[in-house]
Amino acid sequence: MFLRQLPLLAVLLCLFAAPAYAAKRVDLDFNVRFLPEEDVAEVELVLEEGSAVSYLDFNLGDEGLYSDFKTDEQASWQEENGRGVWRPAAGKARLAYRVRVSHQRSNERYDARMTPDWALLRGDDLVPAARFDQPGGYTLVSRLSFELPKGWKSVETGWPRIGKNRFRIDNPERMFDRPTGWILAGKLGSRRARLGETDVTVAAPVGEGVRRMDILTLLTFVWPEVQSVFPRDPKKLLIVGAGDPMWRGGLSGPNSLFMHADRPLVSENGTSSLVHELVHVFSRISDADRSDWISEGLAEYYAIELMRRAGGMSEDRYQAVREHLSKWSRKVKSLRTERSTGPVTARAVLLLQELDREIRQRSKNQHSLDDVARGLMRLDKATTEDFINITESLLGGGSSVLDTRLLR
Repeated sequence: MFLRQLPLLAVLLCLFAAPAYAAKRVDLDFNVRFLPEEDVAEVELVLEEGSAVSYLDFNLGDEGLYSDFKTDEQASWQEENGRGVWRPAAGKARLAYRVRVSHQRSNERYDARMTPDWALLRGDDLVPAARFDQPGGYTLVSRLSFELPKGWKSVETGWPRIGKNRFRIDNPERMFDRPTGWILAGKLGSRRARLGETDVTVAAPVGEGVRRMDILTLLTFVWPEVQSVFPRDPKKLLIVGAGDPMWRGGLSGPNSLFMHADRPLVSENGTSSLVHELVHVFSRISDADRSDWISEGLAEYYAIELMRRAGGMSEDRYQAVREHLSKWSRKVKSLRTERSTGPVTARAVLLLQELDREIRQRSKNQHSLDDVARGLMRLDKATTEDFINITESLLGGGSSVLDTRLLR
């Protein structure tokens, strides 16, 4: 017996004999100053030690959002073909630039806007996505700070607050911890609650007609059902809203979502845009290969199903919702598209409802569509083929529901 234990003993001795090693922590600060009179934000990246980063290669896009880049004399900045590469010099390094805030979609509705009294935008636009190269031995500690115009009272993000107008950015899924998700600053009204392990904030500019307490009440009602399907406990969730001329719908982001002030919490057809976007935030399921029906279909499926499970929808109402979806989607011949439309999403919901029944029946209620959704959560991008494979693996064979021209 003693001889069998020798390999394990040797491993333990090596572990204790090895010198302790810890990466050096280097601060990376994102400092933001809003200039409402110019409809821009000034952004400064301050790296405590420039040698901790070989380069940051930013995707600047082709919309002209970013301008006036400035860096230290010893550093390098190059722009070409919609990208910008920053190579910091040793010592404290800075990169500063300006970002145009307000942005209109093709329907002339805004998905980002700044007024004299407030700004509503996504952090993804403040600091663009970047390719990142870092020498070994360093760990970046990212923080986000705001300097607000005179008269603006506060700022909210989906990240934990570590001081007045200051937040800690920590995303284990990314090497480059940049601020993402919705940001709201200005003259605000906010309501807060703790649901499960998550601090929830509902915030909106004063006078925009957002029903903050109604939103918190619905979230409290449906929260246990959301967590039972999507077992995640984000530290914080931010819900923001505003009225016209903002986008008249919902838009999700990391740890956050936007809802137009006029959107009903539960629509006349029985679905909930709020729960739909909440499912996007919790599941984080994204798709590829003309499979947008997966993420949009699941979000709408659970917008109905979670309300039903929570006791907010009778069986009669559920059947009325199904009838509405059937009429709306009767002309749909295929679910395969890069961007799901309303009728396509409606048809996807019907297919998912049928699939859930098949899974429950064949597994004698040991499994359901919830298990498929949790499998999809583990993928970076889900395709129709992935969806079928996960389902058939769960069933131990082919699915009659998924054997349809809708998925070809």
